[in-house]
Amino acid sequence: MTPISLTSADDPRIAAFRDVRERDLTGREGLFIAEGEVVLNVLTSAWSRCRARAVLLADKRLAKLEPVLARLEPDVPVYTAPQEVLDGIAGFHLHRGILALGEKPAPLDPDAFLATRPESSVLVGAVGIGNADNMGGIFRNTAALGACGVMVDPGCCDPFYRKAIRVSVGAVLRTPLMADLSALAMVERAEAYGYVPLALTPGDGPDLLELEPPRRSLVLLGAEGPGLSREVLARARPVRIPMASGFDSLNVAATSAIVLHHLTRR
Repeated sequence: MTPISLTSADDPRIAAFRDVRERDLTGREGLFIAEGEVVLNVLTSAWSRCRARAVLLADKRLAKLEPVLARLEPDVPVYTAPQEVLDGIAGFHLHRGILALGEKPAPLDPDAFLATRPESSVLVGAVGIGNADNMGGIFRNTAALGACGVMVDPGCCDPFYRKAIRVSVGAVLRTPLMADLSALAMVERAEAYGYVPLALTPGDGPDLLELEPPRRSLVLLGAEGPGLSREVLARARPVRIPMASGFDSLNVAATSAIVLHHLTRR
């Protein structure tokens, strides 16, 4: 790995890294930007489902990251620049000093994936999760607590949004993902492979602690506010986490952690 030193933010070789925040909004056509040392470590690890396409670093970060960069494929360029040039490329002060351009993994076929899961497994279904922090938290909890994968509906934000990847501490890059399934399609696909759909709701339903975890379960998480639709609640087994008097619900990412811990540890 021979780093390529940059002296200008206008260098055409790093066009994909330019104006990061604006490009976050418009998309990158199958690519994504990863930020920070922890995420770069996941991207270059054996666990990653994604391929690195290029790396851009502040000069001062290079020496410490050499062991991580050594895991890159030989054809992946590593660019370095002074902090002020790096900030000019990104369009804001990049205090972490580390960006990577990655390639999203090929879409997973839900049937092929679910047919090969262990006899005991937990799957997460994200419905209408538009907040990148919540999406990242759900993926982090999925990976940390041993759920086998995540399904997302078209109403969700892109899990490969830069902030979602960062909040997930790289879990988005290693977690099996099935996209563009409606909530009802998630239920139908999962039930076909023996998964019991569990709908988290602040409304009526049994207490989570009273739930005997099924051998296979699909945890359905709705957006804060609207939650899950009546049609989904009618098809799934409702479950609630009791709240103290005067409070109605938890943050959806926090909810995922509590539920997944209960299901995977029991």
